[in-house]
Amino acid sequence: MTQGPVRLDVAVGYAVPRKGLPAAASFRRWVAAALAGRIREADLAIRIVGEDEGRALNRHYRGRDYATNVLSFPAELPEGLPEGIRLPLLGDLVLCAPVVAREAAEQGKPLAAHYAHLTVHGALHLLGWDHADEVEAEAMEGLERTILAELGIADPYREA
Repeated sequence: MTQGPVRLDVAVGYAVPRKGLPAAASFRRWVAAALAGRIREADLAIRIVGEDEGRALNRHYRGRDYATNVLSFPAELPEGLPEGIRLPLLGDLVLCAPVVAREAAEQGKPLAAHYAHLTVHGALHLLGWDHADEVEAEAMEGLERTILAELGIADPYREA
């Protein structure tokens, strides 16, 4: 498996009971796999939230009044930094535990595998990947499949 960034700091916060949820170490491993070979150092935060907080964040930042599985918030570097200064701040990911659990059950996927997929997906968004059109979506999904396969996780886009 490919090594992750040289320096990676992933803060994981649980705003819901942790029982049945992946450990912080799992989230760090999934982020490292997503960033491997793409970035040398990174700081990011992951917050696992409930339905109310997930819905409020999605409504506030995306104008959509429902909880979604993952939200990505790329870091915005402060203005006025000297040219050439690079901060390793990558951004934040928010995963909505009830939505992730519901989707995993509906799709017949192991819960941890779905969390891994959404963590990788969100981390790629923080790097600037998108799926706004079919070409971008195919490229991003292909990269997700490759990263997840390296982690021993089945293709998340394959029909069950």
